[in-house]
Amino acid sequence: MPETSSPIGATPELTSVRAILKAASFAAERHAAQKRKGAAGEPYVNHLLEVAHLVSTALSEPDTNLVIAALLHDTIEDVGVSKDELAETFGDDVAGLVAEVTDDKSLPKAERKRLQVVTAPSKSVRAQILKLADKISNLRAIMSSPPPDWSLERRREYFAWAKQVVDGFTAPNPLLKEEFERTHRKFTTPS
Repeated sequence: MPETSSPIGATPELTSVRAILKAASFAAERHAAQKRKGAAGEPYVNHLLEVAHLVSTALSEPDTNLVIAALLHDTIEDVGVSKDELAETFGDDVAGLVAEVTDDKSLPKAERKRLQVVTAPSKSVRAQILKLADKISNLRAIMSSPPPDWSLERRREYFAWAKQVVDGFTAPNPLLKEEFERTHRKFTTPS
């Protein structure tokens, strides 16, 4: 993270909390006009917070930059923030993580989805954690508030594709992988 002046005596924990809240504020401002695609139209920041929460609860060791990247994971792709701006504001590590999970929006949607499957095995362990949390959040959203124009078949296709991506990970976080599988089963084998 870039050097910032900290009050004398600020603990590393306090510095981490401040950095995470700075990222949450940045994400909320940049995504303020964005809504989820679901019928409920909830604020997009809810997704970012859920992904960050999933990441933070799955880690056995603190990783402030990974939690920050979770909050910012869609800023390049969705709201036009550059990797350079992220690096300047949050450091190269965060910017690199966000870039690693960012789709190239200049490509057709089908190609972006194909590339997520193909590149899943080459993602860093930390990027796999981030992508896994993102997929869990997306599956939950589709189950609780599917986009109004998505048929059951389209939802099934999304779940199958998300599973292909996750199954390609070489080192998925065990807690997140278990939650992904549980969420996936709720949809594919409803009671």
